[in-house]
Amino acid sequence: MKLAVVGGGSTYTPELVDGFARLRDSLPVEELVLIDPAAGRLDLVGGLARRIFARQGHPGRITTTGDLEAGAAGADAVLIQLRVGGQAAREEDETWPLECGCVGQETTGAGGLAKALRTVPVVLDIAERVRRVAPGAWIIDFTNPVGIVTRALLGAGHKAVGLCNVAIGFQRKFAALLDAPPERVHLDHVGLNHLTWERGVRLGGPGGEDVLPALLAEHGDAIAADLRMPRQIVDRLGVVPSYYLRYYYTHDEVVRELRTKPSRAAEVAAMERRLLEMYGDPKLDEKPALLAERGGAFYSEAAVALASSLLRAGSSSSGGDVQVVNTYNNGTLPFLPDDAVIEVPAVVDTGGASPLPVPPLEPLYAGLVAQVSAYEDLALEAALRGGRDRVFKALLSHPLIGQYEYAEALTDRLVAHNRQHLAWA
Repeated sequence: MKLAVVGGGSTYTPELVDGFARLRDSLPVEELVLIDPAAGRLDLVGGLARRIFARQGHPGRITTTGDLEAGAAGADAVLIQLRVGGQAAREEDETWPLECGCVGQETTGAGGLAKALRTVPVVLDIAERVRRVAPGAWIIDFTNPVGIVTRALLGAGHKAVGLCNVAIGFQRKFAALLDAPPERVHLDHVGLNHLTWERGVRLGGPGGEDVLPALLAEHGDAIAADLRMPRQIVDRLGVVPSYYLRYYYTHDEVVRELRTKPSRAAEVAAMERRLLEMYGDPKLDEKPALLAERGGAFYSEAAVALASSLLRAGSSSSGGDVQVVNTYNNGTLPFLPDDAVIEVPAVVDTGGASPLPVPPLEPLYAGLVAQVSAYEDLALEAALRGGRDRVFKALLSHPLIGQYEYAEALTDRLVAHNRQHLAWA
């Protein structure tokens, strides 16, 4: 089995490699190719990746290359984890929206749109080139904004599934609070990428006992603190919103906070410099503890489970191939178009991802999902076709913006800060 990672020079990659090494019985990788045009980073990450495999006795071969076609040729699956413009572009995404009093964040609001505009054309080009040299390969997209990027891939006819670590992060945290094995904890996870709620936490299987009320009663303070939201929000909702809902539920407070502290991009850039120094140590043969602060917790476990099911035909009767992924709606949420991309539990096998039925979504959540899904339609149109007017309409439609004056000002700033990445600008 051959896997390729586009963006293999990312500081995330040792997390992924560690998962491939530990979980090799689930996913027997014979060849892992790390692909990245940044040769210096790739050398550091590739060296550590080989040492991780060697330490854990993994027999697979790890190679590195800057040549996409050569690296992806004959691959069974290709994971895409890239950031167009790097942390410098992220720094801008998190900064200029604040000038208009809107949240600055890399996947949400105006910054998220900027990232989509930069990213979608690049990912589609990569996918087309992969299709020529590995026509049967599955594409696993971890590149944000995952929902929009996955929809672009599916719309272009690629065998693609989107992956986010939010759900598996909740599963592992809830399992720890319950003192239960993670595989016994199943989530009633529903929404769009980075716009989701946990409406139930079930022990033993999708139809098991819902222990969410007890979790909130016993651990509500810890859960709310982890979300960085007031506990009363969680208590009144009776569900656990994703961390990203703080940008909606406490928008103005977040804007005030972001205006008075260094950006997350600056923090991550500094962390990446330290990580790359560590990766260059020839004695280091495991992922460093600092990597946990970089983000992407449990990404490797989620990626291994998804790739294993896509490539090895898991058994739905065992429940082992029920995973939270991003895929076509296909009637799951009846108020959305079939070709909207949603994030819900799905049965995953060699044919792809099929969402499990979802109980009707309450209006409080359905309304926001519908509006953000409509924004994603307009965002994808702007990413595919370009043009200032399409950017403006996408911004105007976003619930975190929604005012003509803001949309106009943000459009000007978005184009000015991203001109080098926008072919039409």
